[in-house]
Amino acid sequence: MKKNKSIIDKLTALWALNECGLGGFLHVFKTPFTGLIVGGIAILLISLIAYYAENKWQAILKALVIVLIIKMAVSPYSPFGAYVAVSFQAVFGALLFSKFSWRGFTIIILGLVTFLESAIQKVFVLTIIYGEELWEAINLYGIEVQKKLNFISETSTTSFLITLYLLIYGICGILAGIFIKKIIKIISEKKETDFHLELIENDSKTKAIKTSFKAKVIWVWLITVAVIVLAFSLFGGDLFGWQKAIYILLRSFLVLMLWYLVIGPFLLKMIRKYLNKKESQYKEDITNAMDLFPYFRQILSHTWKETKHLKGITRFKYFMANSISNCIHFKAPSE
Repeated sequence: MKKNKSIIDKLTALWALNECGLGGFLHVFKTPFTGLIVGGIAILLISLIAYYAENKWQAILKALVIVLIIKMAVSPYSPFGAYVAVSFQAVFGALLFSKFSWRGFTIIILGLVTFLESAIQKVFVLTIIYGEELWEAINLYGIEVQKKLNFISETSTTSFLITLYLLIYGICGILAGIFIKKIIKIISEKKETDFHLELIENDSKTKAIKTSFKAKVIWVWLITVAVIVLAFSLFGGDLFGWQKAIYILLRSFLVLMLWYLVIGPFLLKMIRKYLNKKESQYKEDITNAMDLFPYFRQILSHTWKETKHLKGITRFKYFMANSISNCIHFKAPSE
């Protein structure tokens, strides 16, 4: 029981490291599919917490609170949507694992539903910000492309793209579930031996130049508005005028301002208020988790080099399995 608690604590620390992106999992995979990777790893770690825990509901929700507190401390500018996504994964996972075993289709369902939730959330946000004009603009582009290809379809471009988008996320969720089951099987079959690694101080600090989240939002907003306005200007005919252009610009601007200056900060304040109350309750767990971060980063680097003889998906699979196994059986010098 005590050993399982230590493993769950380390899995919680890994989950927090994954969510904060502190040079851990994401350092190895420089890919545009960051959201899918973060979500997939989160599902894997939630599944492993359920695998080792007796009271799965309690263990996952406790881990969630600790992860969110660390996320709040390390990444204070994370948007409200990030907290929603993490919480949804954990709560839905806790519900599933409380009733069903990981050996069935539980993890596949968890992957499918959580990935689809992430995709639907993005579509919903776009609709709220830009309104129906965004989808109308996409349809205008689609009609123009079809004319040039001498191909006219009754299915709107918007319907096709959203269906394709959800289908891709759904398939990725199913594949992630299957992949996670294989990783858990490898970890469960590995001989449980203590893993030791001395912490090497790294004097050379690499400073990554990152565009601020607000700057990204502004650029994405400007580009999207420009694309919508161009669609109506070039292909809208009599349906479009400067009045509509101004309407699109002002509407999206007001929605963004309302969200980022009023609604978003208010919701984040509520979340932080709740997490601050819980912080004292889990103070020791939070400190222990964050103390493990430097060790876990080096374990990941060590394991990546250790699996260099493998190639492609096989290397990725065993890197993930061996990294997690090494982390959960890691013995710090003080232990």
